[in-house]
Amino acid sequence: MTSRREFTKTVAAFTGGVLLETNEAFAKNQKKEDWFMPDEGDPHQRTWMAFGASEKIWGRKLLPEVQRNLAAIAKTIAKYEPVSMLVRQRDYALAKKLVGVSAVELIVQPIDDLWMRDTGPVFVLTEAGDKAAVDFNFNGWGEKQEHSLDAEVAGFVAERARVKTLTTKLVLEGGSIEVDGHGTAIITESCVLNSNRNPGVSKAACEDRLMTLLGLDKIIWLPGIKGKDITDGHTDFYARFAKPGVVVAGYDPDPKSFDHAVTKKHLDLLKAATDAKGKRLEVVVLEAPQATRPAFQSDDFAAGYINFYVCNGAVIMPEFGDTRADGLAKEKLKSLFPGRKIEPINIDGIAAGGGGIHCATQQEPKV
Repeated sequence: MTSRREFTKTVAAFTGGVLLETNEAFAKNQKKEDWFMPDEGDPHQRTWMAFGASEKIWGRKLLPEVQRNLAAIAKTIAKYEPVSMLVRQRDYALAKKLVGVSAVELIVQPIDDLWMRDTGPVFVLTEAGDKAAVDFNFNGWGEKQEHSLDAEVAGFVAERARVKTLTTKLVLEGGSIEVDGHGTAIITESCVLNSNRNPGVSKAACEDRLMTLLGLDKIIWLPGIKGKDITDGHTDFYARFAKPGVVVAGYDPDPKSFDHAVTKKHLDLLKAATDAKGKRLEVVVLEAPQATRPAFQSDDFAAGYINFYVCNGAVIMPEFGDTRADGLAKEKLKSLFPGRKIEPINIDGIAAGGGGIHCATQQEPKV
């Protein structure tokens, strides 16, 4: 595995917000800024969201429930930190009515959908206190959905946050990246190394670029699974860091599920893995619920607890109506995140579309 500090053949110099991939000789004359992506549990400036569900994508029956879910997520997070939510002009009055709290700032901006984790930028910091936003060129999860408006969201959010944008040729989404804030990342191959995003880019080349952009020393690759959901298997439905050295991993016990074999393989890989400091990972398993409420059940329903969101002072988690599984997940998260309140909320509408709380949010770290 190539270390960021050992890597010398290709480097990145940030000039005017543009990532220039160049050679070592040129780079010696440039100022290199050591950007890193902090852990989600580090202090936030705010959370970014998008009130972007539409009838065209979500359907007439599901749309009102998804909009209620988005408002519930925003209001819950707003108890702990500010929320900035993008909204179309035509949906502004409805969003204001559903959200109804001053801690949620509504910002009019054309958008295609609600997945801020993927359309928004990935914020990075330096030890000196600089902040920037990486635009990973959202392409609708490999051209699977209309995304001309959402492709502009990362740049818009960066401008609104008053930070410079760092660009790259890599195409990926925030949901495919999980970091511990100390040099280790977990990333799914099925997404980032997919030809519908980065054709012809090798794993080694991808690692070199990500290590520089996100301040990484080691990437733990999980295979993921292609073609079963629109994301091609995002990391944030499989494995999350609770803290450096401790990973929360999902397991689907249903042998009939397409996720059963892949989650089992991921557990084996994670239990054998070490982080950037050479420490063997501690893996805590969260099993998917065995039952969910029937009202919005669908073939795409994402019933799992790994897609939680960590904000200032709280962990926002989904609950699915399976009393036993919901309770066990809450207790495990409580033990993993001491000092934070665990906030379970019903997001069945969003889950019916294959997503979750983490997918609908993007943290902006506090300097």
